Amino acid sequence: MSASIELPGWTPTYSGKVRDLYVPDPGHPVGAGVREVFGDVVLVVASDRISAYDHVLPTPIPDKGVVLTQLSLWWFAQLADLVPNHLVPGADDAVPAAVAGRAMVCRRLEMFPVECVARGYLTGSGLVEYRATGEVTGIPLPSGLVDGSRLPGPIFTPATKAVLGDHDENVTFDVVAEQVGHDAAVRLRDLTLAVYARAERVALDRGVILADTKLEFGIDPVTGATVLGDEVLTPDSSRFWPADGWVPGHAQPSFDKQYVRDWLTSPASGWDRAGDTPPPPLPDDVVERTRSRYLEAFERLTGRPLG
Repeated sequence: MSASIELPGWTPTYSGKVRDLYVPDPGHPVGAGVREVFGDVVLVVASDRISAYDHVLPTPIPDKGVVLTQLSLWWFAQLADLVPNHLVPGADDAVPAAVAGRAMVCRRLEMFPVECVARGYLTGSGLVEYRATGEVTGIPLPSGLVDGSRLPGPIFTPATKAVLGDHDENVTFDVVAEQVGHDAAVRLRDLTLAVYARAERVALDRGVILADTKLEFGIDPVTGATVLGDEVLTPDSSRFWPADGWVPGHAQPSFDKQYVRDWLTSPASGWDRAGDTPPPPLPDDVVERTRSRYLEAFERLTGRPLG
């Protein structure tokens, strides 16, 4: 995994699969100024790293971090009347030039230990669970559904947050209630479904199906409000399908890293997913096609080119 880059006035505190987090350095004039003006904040930087099958790949995807950040900012604006978010107003000038366009200054939250997933269509891990039990996270579904089927209505299918390198695990609503309390679990479910409903309509108006999405929420320690955090409704956290290509019964074309997954599992990569060897570098054509899908997702949804 790539190391965090040095940013004057900011101290790196965490490096994930894609994002790096920094806090203001109180011993540096820039960091001290940020803390004085904005309080307890964190700088969230989206890199161009890409992960697949629980590995961070050695080859970056150019512009991916900018797409994730700018699309999140766009969606935060579309959702502002539904749920507050963690962005700090007026803090754009505090973003270092080296990460301009791919970074956000955000309020530090007490994050809920839950991946809040909404599904409007059946695919992915939900499909696997449905085929085995006829349910998804304890929610019974009609018989006869196939890969890509539209569900009778959106459902809340939470998951536990996994440590780096492990899979998130789908869990029932009751498990979430045991973790965070019943009232908080109801609030997370209702907010997740409200965000999905709004985003699904917005995306469909632009010819894009939002099949499912993963959200994260936290508590603002100052106001006590439940706040939308992390990234939101990006190709990394959501399944976006072109509406004009939707045909249930098989995997749908998507605006994400499917080219990467397909190449890694093809004979061309020479990689054994079940082995201990990390994935190989991506070829140029896979990098470019993946980059194009991220850019297309941004352009279709926002109605403007990146930049």
